[in-house]
Amino acid sequence: MNEDNKPDLSRKSFLKKAGLGAAALFGLPVLTTKASGTYYRLSREQLQKAKIGANDQINIASIGVGGMGQANTRTALLVNGTKLVAACDLYDSRLKRCKEIWGDDIYTTRDYRTILNRSDVDAVIISTTDHWHEEIAIAALEAGKPVYLEKPITQHIEEAHRVIEAEKRTGVPIIVGSQRTSSILYEKARDLINEGGIGELNFVEGYWDRRSAIGAWQYSIPPSASPQNVDWATYRKGMPKIDFDPKHFFRWRNYSDYGTGVAGDLFVHLFSGMHMITGSYGPTRIYGSGGLRYWHDGRDAEDVVLGLFDYPETESHPAFNLALRVNFADGSGGGSRIRLVGSDGVIDIGWNNVTLRKWRQPRSPGMSVGDLDAGTRNEYETYYAERYPETRAQIIDPDEFVYRAPDGYDDRYDH
Repeated sequence: MNEDNKPDLSRKSFLKKAGLGAAALFGLPVLTTKASGTYYRLSREQLQKAKIGANDQINIASIGVGGMGQANTRTALLVNGTKLVAACDLYDSRLKRCKEIWGDDIYTTRDYRTILNRSDVDAVIISTTDHWHEEIAIAALEAGKPVYLEKPITQHIEEAHRVIEAEKRTGVPIIVGSQRTSSILYEKARDLINEGGIGELNFVEGYWDRRSAIGAWQYSIPPSASPQNVDWATYRKGMPKIDFDPKHFFRWRNYSDYGTGVAGDLFVHLFSGMHMITGSYGPTRIYGSGGLRYWHDGRDAEDVVLGLFDYPETESHPAFNLALRVNFADGSGGGSRIRLVGSDGVIDIGWNNVTLRKWRQPRSPGMSVGDLDAGTRNEYETYYAERYPETRAQIIDPDEFVYRAPDGYDDRYDH
């Protein structure tokens, strides 16, 4: 409590209660590297696990406990001193699953408001469908509950502004689940950029391709799902009434009523990681293209999407271009990667490694005189030798460095 007898909801207070204290406030654990030739193993200096007393424990509740919600909850519970006390979902089976995993004493409900009213809940994880993000996030902030909000922040841009306004108004912390902004791989890429490892950045490309039904959002639908165990009316609150359609509930990313399509699900990861590396706030010009090419299952979200983006020069980076792609029918097998190309090299970021390849421009431009007569060619060769005299042998740095994350590394935990 502060001097006004009000809860102290500052980030410093919250982290101290979690046993992290000043180290977490100033960015620890820190990134370190261990060299072996031109290969480097990335790691973090781990904070010692503090002994957590009963009064210091952080009690969390998870709102929206589908696949992503349960994954977020598992990750949060890896942090020392956290305990799950409540879960909310509109599908009864998921609530039963929470009790199977975390115990029968977990409070479960279909109504998120009952969770926000509980005095034993210190913070909430929100992993609902995108169209519910704004309402629940603002309600949680106004209830004084710090929020971890699954990406994207909201379904529509104007909703995001209202969430940000609520955070500023209440002073309650909120973090959005774009975990690449906390990744040791992306931190290393940022350091390499800032150190001039690739010269001057001029182009970035990223893709997130898939070749599976689940990857294309064809999530499993239990045959027993019905309005009796799914709160369909609440799910579609504020929308025109339609009959229960399990596809709309379980495969919600496919529909603009509930999701944000490829951009909100996958472009957001490519953007957020790249923006963290470059310190950028976004492009000034955008061109998009795409279509529904393969998954003709009633969805209204495209399964192939391309984007081209112009970034202006700022204090943190030169002007550059960005190209993004998502293909849900990628016959090459799928995958995700980001490449940052500069005048002297390229940084390639994969799932668990960062590769720096240097390809510096030679000091001399080379000659293209094969089409000239002998006299003119000899004249130019003499000129060239005088203009670009040979220099003594130089010690050349290795042209490739690979930085690998630790085995089993998961950036969601860092985030």
